[in-house]
Amino acid sequence: MNVTVKHAPLTDIFADWLVVFLFEGGSLPDNVRTLDERLGGAIAALIERGDFTGKLCESVDLFHVPGIAAKRVCLIGLGEAASFNVSKVDRAVMSACRRVSVRAAVSAALAIPGDLGGVALGTAVQILGWASEVGSVGQGLYRAEKDRHRFTEFQIVVASPDHLAEWQSQASRGQILGEATNLTRELVNMAPADMYPETFAARAEAVAKEVGLECEVFDESRLRAERMLSLMAVGQGSVRPPRVVLLRYQGAAPDAPYVSLIGKGVTFDSGGLSLKPTEGMKTMKADMAGAATVLGAMSAIARLKLPVNILGAVGLVENMVSGASYKLGDILKARNGVTIEVLNTDAEGRLVLADVLSYVADQKVAKMIDLATLTGACVVALGEEVAGAFTNDQPWCDEVLAAAKRAGEDVWQLPMFDSFADQLRCEVADVKNVGTRWGGAITAAKFLEKFVSGIPWVHLDIAGPAFSEAQKPHRDGGASGAMVRTLVEIFSV
Repeated sequence: MNVTVKHAPLTDIFADWLVVFLFEGGSLPDNVRTLDERLGGAIAALIERGDFTGKLCESVDLFHVPGIAAKRVCLIGLGEAASFNVSKVDRAVMSACRRVSVRAAVSAALAIPGDLGGVALGTAVQILGWASEVGSVGQGLYRAEKDRHRFTEFQIVVASPDHLAEWQSQASRGQILGEATNLTRELVNMAPADMYPETFAARAEAVAKEVGLECEVFDESRLRAERMLSLMAVGQGSVRPPRVVLLRYQGAAPDAPYVSLIGKGVTFDSGGLSLKPTEGMKTMKADMAGAATVLGAMSAIARLKLPVNILGAVGLVENMVSGASYKLGDILKARNGVTIEVLNTDAEGRLVLADVLSYVADQKVAKMIDLATLTGACVVALGEEVAGAFTNDQPWCDEVLAAAKRAGEDVWQLPMFDSFADQLRCEVADVKNVGTRWGGAITAAKFLEKFVSGIPWVHLDIAGPAFSEAQKPHRDGGASGAMVRTLVEIFSV
């Protein structure tokens, strides 16, 4: 897709769709006023009648637009200017791209107001570049007739001719982030018959070769040699053998410290012997979203040539039911020697991450972030669009939270009080794999903390935002690619 940034009168922009963004209750910007005059006052009339108020993500289409070069005009609301922020840019722009990409072979031009309040123009342009990719690709991987279509041309129209080269660079960066987000979305949306540990590992090898990452895959014999017995126990009920994938990116000096991104990759979670009901199992192909997010983010980091060293690590298993399934009451020995009493086989993600975190800690990385669709409790606490953050190092967590805010993704930190670890005390082993029903997202994080060896670490529970069962104006149902942009932003400052 060709994405270009330009400055030109809106009346002269040729496209199938000209999208105009307007604030709620504000006056028409000069370039929109000129456009409206050419349209015979149609936009002002819509506002005067209350047919368009400018509320966030509100949209109105104009199909009869004589006197201008564009074939159609779409008005999209930005909400109130006083409370405008990066997250709202994201929602408005995604709403626009999803709305006008429902037909094939469509060109689009999106006009940005000259004043975006507290949001920098470069940030908005980058989000537009990102949305040009994400908003035009739907979830219909297996549909003969697609519900979204990539644009033939995508123009970003700015109000000033200044800094066009800089804005073009931001748009191109946004496209790379969009393609990385779509990679994550595709992996998560794939049917579990097609996406399992071996196929994920093969896709990771292909992506690594394409973007210039080093890739190493641990098979069963290597997993045993590495003493990853907790991870292997989760996968032993499946005919699909487990895998661990390591990805290395060296963008800084060889002796510079590495930061590690770790992802939970349960490619399907039946719950094991603690079997989920049908409703609870429907979206469990998405239980590998943490692993997919790591792969997507590292592909973007490599393409952007960021000056950092990154070690990516994902643990890949299927949690299935068979005569070989691990059982309630089993005592597992994790890689670092910690023994774990299994009291719920559906609390398996933490057992997978335990061994991967332990391996990464032994590589002497400077900092760690893990991402996992870990607990329903986090969704209960924060809802479907907010990720939970947990840490053993507040300055490192502050960096992650600041990056999420710049990226326009919502993350909220939860406490890590030692009292939550009391729920994991065990009479027959070092730790239980579950606590009580109270504070389940936190007790899961306290479990993971036992395997990071004191290294500065942030755990991101993305169970809510990683996958949505219903579509909204700004996002499709299904995989979202949440947190890809945040991970890249952490290393972009």
